[in-house]
Amino acid sequence: MPIQIVSLGTEDNEVLEPEESMSVVARCLQRKSYGWEIEIDDNHPVFKVYRPNLRGNVEIVLHDCPDWDTFASDFQSSLTTLAGGDIIILKFPVENKSIFQEIKDNFAPLLKQIFKHRPSTPILILAVGLRLKSGPSCTCPMCVSDRNMGVSPLEGTQLARDIGLGATYLDLGCPGISHTMKYLGGVLEYLIQQAMDQQLDAAKRKGENQVLNVHPHPPILGPPEKLPCLKDEASQYISDFKTLLERCQCVDVVFCAADASPVCAAHRVVLCSVSSVFLLLFGVISTKDVGDSSTQQTVRALFSVHQEPEVSTKNSPVRVIVKDALFLKCLSDILHFIYSGASQWKLLEHHLKEKLKDAEELAHVSHIVRSVFTKPVTDSHSGKLQPLWKSLGLFYNNPSLSDVIFQVQDTKIPAHRAVLVARCEVMAAMFSGSYMEANSVLIPVHGISKETFLAFLEYIYTDTVCPASVLQAMSLLIYSEMYQISRLQMICEHCIATQLQSVPSRELASTSLNVVSLLKKAKFHNSENLYTWLLYFVATHYPIFSQKQEFQDLSAKELDFVEKHKWPSNTYLTELEEYRRYIHPQKKRCTLL
Repeated sequence: MPIQIVSLGTEDNEVLEPEESMSVVARCLQRKSYGWEIEIDDNHPVFKVYRPNLRGNVEIVLHDCPDWDTFASDFQSSLTTLAGGDIIILKFPVENKSIFQEIKDNFAPLLKQIFKHRPSTPILILAVGLRLKSGPSCTCPMCVSDRNMGVSPLEGTQLARDIGLGATYLDLGCPGISHTMKYLGGVLEYLIQQAMDQQLDAAKRKGENQVLNVHPHPPILGPPEKLPCLKDEASQYISDFKTLLERCQCVDVVFCAADASPVCAAHRVVLCSVSSVFLLLFGVISTKDVGDSSTQQTVRALFSVHQEPEVSTKNSPVRVIVKDALFLKCLSDILHFIYSGASQWKLLEHHLKEKLKDAEELAHVSHIVRSVFTKPVTDSHSGKLQPLWKSLGLFYNNPSLSDVIFQVQDTKIPAHRAVLVARCEVMAAMFSGSYMEANSVLIPVHGISKETFLAFLEYIYTDTVCPASVLQAMSLLIYSEMYQISRLQMICEHCIATQLQSVPSRELASTSLNVVSLLKKAKFHNSENLYTWLLYFVATHYPIFSQKQEFQDLSAKELDFVEKHKWPSNTYLTELEEYRRYIHPQKKRCTLL
């Protein structure tokens, strides 16, 4: 049988020739003193396999893996290769402590588990490279950091002791490459001869006693595949309201000069969400509700609602006269400040300075702006303005200033066209086109529960939502796909994945939740990321879902995917069955079982 050498880790390239691409162990086997030519096989999924020509009647095969991530990419195949090794080599650059730590944390515990039944298997811990010369003892941070990055002989020796078995630490830090190769070659020669002797002894014992029954080792169950990451999308909340202001859609208030000529338009619900001055101006609150008399003084001094001489229609915008000419001059910049989230104070100050060159005028307008933005939209603890998404949430499911009512089942839910148009392109088209909803106040909504529709409106107003269950999250996902709100769809995907992952395996086996039905709905409603995630979720919980009735509803293509990625894998199950046959032979089984 061939001598299997398994090499894990990498080495410091400074010790090697720059043009060399093979590891130090592979080149050592290739040296002329051995009289071998080497053949490289790159077909293995994890290891690079080197096959030197026959040495007498024994074939040498070197399996080389550079790091733990490559090893774990096909864990079951890697374990099989590692368990079949006759000589194990762990190598690391002597000046790279991170690779040493990777070997210590990942490879070392695995070796102890695999070879606990084969303590005579030689394990060579190889430190490759030259250590930095210490020179005079320097305590500067840079020198101390450099010394800490290296691996000391004591640490290498301790690692060999921790592994136990047949582990030996070898420091390969020789000044010349030829000396290094000669030194390592002698060690490998000894280990190869030792492995050959062990094989001969094993063959001899087998020939002497054929009836000896050596049980195989139990198979090692590797971890399941990692579930794919779901995508995220950045919030467009502020951008949506800035676009609403620029397009002048669904405006319900027009600010005018003293001669009643219009200057700019806005939306009462947005203005009232950031200032109690506007709440009082538009009648959302009364003077009795305002404890601060300065708010009433600001309203009287700054604004007056213009009374139209002719009869106006019900949906006509409110016309507000701005009494202060300097404030009116800067009103467009102030509105952009409000619709940009009411947080960019420095940018507002910059725009005011550009329009008002006179210092007294600038101080006058700045004083008015500070008077306008007062409670209740400030944070009671810090005194700062709340973000727009938080202050606008005060009007969520609130009849104040509402201009549309949704009839959901037996419940009437108030809303504001301006907010709906800003946040949803489909509703913008619905309310501004020739559709029936454009001129209707009461709009019936079908095919959705009251709770799910309220969750949908909560996202529209606040940019956040937390569905109460997996089923509600799926209903909300379907509704968001209908109204083409991709970010809400991604939030629902994350919610479904998070809630499913939090269910214990025992509850997952007994729950009535149909995950295959969720999978089908995700695909039908163009949620490809969630569809793929749910396929992996079913595959990694194969023992549970394969026993459920809905598992039969998977298509042939989906079944192939689940079988390919299932956990435990077919390879492990086959090895486990073989191991059980050895442990529990048919003739020794209990007759009751």
